[in-house]
Amino acid sequence: MPADPSSGFAGETPAPSAGSHQRSAAAHPARASATSAVEVRRSTRRRRTVSAYREGDRTIVLIPARMSEAEERRWVGVMLDKLAAQENKRVLGDTELAERAVRLSAQYFDGRARPVSVRWVTNQNTRWGSCTPAEGSIRLSHRLQGMPEYVVDYVLLHELAHLLVPGHGPGFWRLLEAYPRTERARGYLEGVVAADRLPHLPAAREE
Repeated sequence: MPADPSSGFAGETPAPSAGSHQRSAAAHPARASATSAVEVRRSTRRRRTVSAYREGDRTIVLIPARMSEAEERRWVGVMLDKLAAQENKRVLGDTELAERAVRLSAQYFDGRARPVSVRWVTNQNTRWGSCTPAEGSIRLSHRLQGMPEYVVDYVLLHELAHLLVPGHGPGFWRLLEAYPRTERARGYLEGVVAADRLPHLPAAREE
């Protein structure tokens, strides 16, 4: 895969007391965002803490029932950032990477993609990953280490798909449509590439 083209828990964070706009959990049940990526759950038993965790392809954010809409939006952003920071610290070893590839194949490709080996490599600086279908081998660039898990999963699925479809034709992309974070992951990687190409500004001169 050229360089150019999930469970975590954020713990509990104390929240300040809610403002004047209060809502009950009964009147506003748990709901998903427009992208179905984030679900906010309000609880009357939760007083001053906010927590978040991954549940499949969704992120669940737990907040006190009396929080206002504005506070909800702010705390969802805070907890998403915390989860991302935690995920960035986790680095899978080769064995964990291979096990993850097997799980992803089972979840999205009905187990049809069966890699013989999956490992990190340090000699891929222009590609995020590569696959040799004849050998059943998948290699991921070490530059992915520390990126969000959904991005690593996307690259794994991209290479797993090549075990089933060698090229990048319509059939290949139809396979990847099964992964709901394909576009988000591609956007993330494109952003990394764009940032690498930005000119480095000179350091500010001290007076």
